[in-house]
Amino acid sequence: MLQAIVEFRLDDEQHWIADLACGHSQHVRHTPPWQNRPWVMTEQGRKEKLAMKLECKKCEETERSDRVNKHNNV
Repeated sequence: MLQAIVEFRLDDEQHWIADLACGHSQHVRHTPPWQNRPWVMTEQGRKEKLAMKLECKKCEETERSDRVNKHNNV
């Protein structure tokens, strides 16, 4: 489920985390060649990505679980 980035913060290991509109968060690392996000390394780059939507796996899991529970309770 796509959710907008509302702010960025650093974790204890100095990796960037995007806080999402849904209340969940997601690491947004720049670790080439696996994750290529050079924009996360600068304040300007992060500012430009505010409101960008990321796939929130926690929302997807919750939605999937809710569908299963609803189906099982019928």
